[in-house]
Amino acid sequence: MRDVAIVAFAQTGHRRRTDELSEVEMLMPVLHQVLDATGLKASGIGFTCSGSSDYLAGRPFSFTMALDGVGAHPPISESHVEMDGAWALYEAWVKIRTGEADTALVYAYGKSSSGEVRDVLTRQLDPYYVAPLWPDSVALAALQAQALIDAGATDEPALAGIAARSRTTATANPHAQLRGSVPAGDYLVQPLRTGDCPPIGDGAAAVILAAGDTARALCARPAWIRGIDHRIEAHSLGVRDLTDSPSTRLAAERAGAFERPVDTAELHAPFTSQEVVLRKALGLGDDVDVNPSGGALAANPVMATGLIRLGEAAARIHRGESDRALAHATSGPCLQQNLVAVLEGERAHV
Repeated sequence: MRDVAIVAFAQTGHRRRTDELSEVEMLMPVLHQVLDATGLKASGIGFTCSGSSDYLAGRPFSFTMALDGVGAHPPISESHVEMDGAWALYEAWVKIRTGEADTALVYAYGKSSSGEVRDVLTRQLDPYYVAPLWPDSVALAALQAQALIDAGATDEPALAGIAARSRTTATANPHAQLRGSVPAGDYLVQPLRTGDCPPIGDGAAAVILAAGDTARALCARPAWIRGIDHRIEAHSLGVRDLTDSPSTRLAAERAGAFERPVDTAELHAPFTSQEVVLRKALGLGDDVDVNPSGGALAANPVMATGLIRLGEAAARIHRGESDRALAHATSGPCLQQNLVAVLEGERAHV
């Protein structure tokens, strides 16, 4: 099994609407940017994997159209996951680890502005008992937030503080959709206010993975993936403790996150209350820099947000701002599915 690293990361500037752009037009500049960063051509990539959702696009096999951004020739080894791009990265990592490729291009995109994303996400729910009731994503997150408040784990001022910190740190992120002072706003679904919820917007991201010496040749300071794992909770919300995330904890344990402290954590927490759950599950103290990019509260292009967490953590290692970082991605209602990766710079390895 070979060491694998993230050697390049790029993302769009995330916007509320991109009606003038198709998915391909939104994606192509990002793909060119990661390729240019490494000096690779599309023909030099061993494996390509993407993450997106046909439900967002409103048409079947929409990901095949996005392949136009990669190019029709020469033929490529390609795969797609109907998930956040973080899971596409996991598939590409496995491909490289097993020796089937030396490099991989991973990309993800989402145009949430095309429809009502709160309703679209109900299609993730149990189709027999829950989905027919149409509880939207904000309502379910509010149930989780209220459970945390009732358990004494947080309160509304603390949640507002998470939102304020996230949007303030996003001021330094030129790609963020929301930056600086954002009002708490009115209740969307009590106890969650507008400021506790992610913005609706469009965006795309891409990373390049490489193995061993290839990674060192492509990047001055590769972000080595020291461990990565993903786990899932029970589908039924009624049998879960919404104030905890055992799947996140288990994924972190299997990824080696508890072996040594991390200095940075990019958490995929679209709602302020979910950061409370993730901090507890991951055992993150105040000494850890959580979501220095602003996180999902600053930009939330659905199906790309988790990949962006991995990319942001890797970029901090590339720039020498972090030595050991944790990246987390989630999918499904109330943190149902969780992926955790541990990234290290070269100095931390030796």
